[in-house]
Amino acid sequence: MTLIASPGNGPPGNPSASLPLTDKVREALAIAKRGVDELLIESEFAQKLARSEQTGTPLRIKLGLDPTAPDLHLGHTVVLNKMRQLQDLGHQVIFLIGDFTSMIGDPSGRNATRPPLTREQIEENAMTYFRQASLVLDAARTEIRYNSEWCDPLGARGMIQLASRYTVAQMMERDDFTKRYKSGTPIAVHEFLYPLMQGYDSVALKADLELGGTDQKFNLLVGRALQKDYGQEQQCILTMPLLEGLDGIEKMSKSKNNYIGITEAPSTMFGKLMSISDDMMWKYYNLLSFRSLAEIEAVKAEVAGGANPRDAKVALGKEIVARFHSAGAADDALADFVNRSKGGIPDDIPEVSVSGGPMGVPQLLKQAKLCASTSEAMRMIDQGGVRIDGAVISDKGLQVQCGEFVMQVGKRKFARVILG
Repeated sequence: MTLIASPGNGPPGNPSASLPLTDKVREALAIAKRGVDELLIESEFAQKLARSEQTGTPLRIKLGLDPTAPDLHLGHTVVLNKMRQLQDLGHQVIFLIGDFTSMIGDPSGRNATRPPLTREQIEENAMTYFRQASLVLDAARTEIRYNSEWCDPLGARGMIQLASRYTVAQMMERDDFTKRYKSGTPIAVHEFLYPLMQGYDSVALKADLELGGTDQKFNLLVGRALQKDYGQEQQCILTMPLLEGLDGIEKMSKSKNNYIGITEAPSTMFGKLMSISDDMMWKYYNLLSFRSLAEIEAVKAEVAGGANPRDAKVALGKEIVARFHSAGAADDALADFVNRSKGGIPDDIPEVSVSGGPMGVPQLLKQAKLCASTSEAMRMIDQGGVRIDGAVISDKGLQVQCGEFVMQVGKRKFARVILG
């Protein structure tokens, strides 16, 4: 069986030809390079841009995401923002949903085999992916593909032929595989297939540029190698830094509960952005803000000169909330944040009815869905994070009498509870 790539834009131009770089090309290159960790190989990409300008043929720019969770967060938008910038330059962006590769499980950065998703989980998650990505990308100008289109037809013979194009020694150059092998941590054979399949996606799509986080560099390089093996012009690769989450340490992740979801309520999103450290704020500015680098540097200079960093954080928070909601929602989120910081109660808190009163505070917090469990509720009480009608609760054994009152957990969780 012969491996056949799906149709693209025809044969590439002569990669050895050297075209002059116009001011427009240099400007496009500067936009592409903003905030990136690496652009490999920059000279090749500059020539691709020059050829695109000369021929009027847009570059094919690929981003693959495995639908491993149903929601996107701001960490995902770092690379999506870059895609949108390149899209606005007139290039064809391809949003690739890895429905096939999700069933393998990406081992990147992991010290254990990642459990593959079921077909049902993949389909459920994929349903919301592009809708949410369209909050950043221009949906009308985005090509959506699923890598099962070309991976499923390969069959066993095709997979074996593909595997013959890469050696075990090449695979072991990958840092996480090497560490796991040296430590005696098992590496399943199917994990070697993941970077091969991701690389084959680039062959199938005839990609000119592939984007990803820094943890995807190895997989992106496999795409370059396979394209060369298939006689295609090699893609360039652009890696974006990983965005740390609210803890300022680990990369943003739902599993680590340090994330800001792009579909979260405006007040929740704004409150979480205001909780990041002053130092981390500048990385968020560089990777998430659409303001120019000159504007960001001006804001940094103002803060260095004595301006309150809180004002800079408010401006960032309003920009992000307005992007995913509206300018009015951003103003309301700021007002809500100020109200809460003064001990006030938001206007739009949920109302919850609970029966069985009187009831102990930990159980009531669980029943009102303000805490996931009574043990979490007791921890929050110990930390002074629980209030009833504004009064801090310190007694874990307190019995709450029937009635209506406002309960608060932490800075952002409120509920109007009716206990009967």
